[in-house]
Amino acid sequence: MKSAFEIIAEPNRRAIISLLVSSQQSVGQIERRLRMTQPTVSKHLRVLRDAGFVESTVDAQRRVYRLRPEPLQELDEWLGPFRRFWSTHVDALERHLDRMDQSSPTKRKEKGTRPKPRTNKGEAK
Repeated sequence: MKSAFEIIAEPNRRAIISLLVSSQQSVGQIERRLRMTQPTVSKHLRVLRDAGFVESTVDAQRRVYRLRPEPLQELDEWLGPFRRFWSTHVDALERHLDRMDQSSPTKRKEKGTRPKPRTNKGEAK
């Protein structure tokens, strides 16, 4: 069994996963949206299905695929320390820039003109 990292290493599979994040799609919709041939889409969907990343249901004459979030948990857990690392560094940068703003009154910007950095604090897994 391939790891989640091996599965998403392939660019076409990442594109399919990205497409399925927003809504479920039929094979035909995936073909058109990603401009891939039907055999290519089917090959990658089979790999994603076998690895548990997607599941399908039959809707009349077509098969509809949707993303399953559970396999992405492995990736999320691996990225956790990196999120904390970057969050700490971005917070330190913000504090440094605030000190610079306070120490140079002639070039002082209005409070709130610099956008707040995005953090993942409190983000649900």
